[in-house]
Amino acid sequence: MKLRFHRGPELAREPRRLPADLYKRLRRELHLHPEPSLFIAIRSMQYLAIADEEEVVFLDGMGDRHIELAWQNFQPQRCRTVGDPVPYECVYYDEQGRHTMRRLIREFDQALERLRRRQREGSANARVTPLGIRRS
Repeated sequence: MKLRFHRGPELAREPRRLPADLYKRLRRELHLHPEPSLFIAIRSMQYLAIADEEEVVFLDGMGDRHIELAWQNFQPQRCRTVGDPVPYECVYYDEQGRHTMRRLIREFDQALERLRRRQREGSANARVTPLGIRRS
């Protein structure tokens, strides 16, 4: 299955810092995930995060397939100690992005933790339940 998302013109870009523990957990999940992209549902905001080796993009789950903002250019090599926040760039593709960003770090952190717990419990994979419908 191939999914496509629309990325509009870049409206703004700003330097930011991601807490070190959140960055490490994200990298760990990417490393353990068998696919090149990791889908993370941020249910509290009705958003979807899609992470890969290069960036994390965020889509409003209630809208169409437009990327609202992205975290790019992570630079862990610029950290002096293991606990230093990791510099990155936040790129906005929608005016709503700045408002969304106010809650995103905290909510993304919680969503990533929920994903980790579900994987540890073995319930992260979808299952198909046969409905038993008979066709004549």
